[in-house]
Amino acid sequence: MEPKDRAAEIDALRKKLVAARQAMPDRLQRAVALQEVLRVWLVGRREKSIGAYWPIKGEFDPLPALYRWTEGAPEGVMRRIGLPVADRASGSLRFHVWYPGCETELDAYDIPKPKGTEQFAPEMLVVPCLGFGPGGVRLGYGGGFFERTLASISPRPVTVGVSYTHGFLPLLRAGANDWPLDAMLTEDGVMFERG
Repeated sequence: MEPKDRAAEIDALRKKLVAARQAMPDRLQRAVALQEVLRVWLVGRREKSIGAYWPIKGEFDPLPALYRWTEGAPEGVMRRIGLPVADRASGSLRFHVWYPGCETELDAYDIPKPKGTEQFAPEMLVVPCLGFGPGGVRLGYGGGFFERTLASISPRPVTVGVSYTHGFLPLLRAGANDWPLDAMLTEDGVMFERG
């Protein structure tokens, strides 16, 4: 298959997955289940900072589970959540502290971002997935933000993908520039975790 044909096929697959996710009649119930899976998975993790995302196009919203994670910090430990601020020049994301009630403004892509909060390099990234395959392969929207962001953060953060199970693509394979996820969570549980 020619690269142009492959790109058109992947673009069509992305549109199909977004439409299917937005049309799920039980998306709320699935979200509640995935909130629980994420909260349980975070128990015992040593990271103190997590970069997440604003949910768009019917994506799972990880923020309630992450906020509960900050509230459950051991005494004397401060946990931080960061939301992305897109940098058009580099095509990567920077993470700024977020908390419920945090003032926001729209970024270059009309997605809310924290306004006037501290930037930091997260120890973990919770990454939305349109689709996912075996071994931590992720299908995103195709902008390359995730890959460029991972390349810019040192040390490399732990990456955990979140998606509903409808996004499982058993034949999905990583591209040359793809970074495999360290773990993949769905409403059905932990689908993959690097040992």
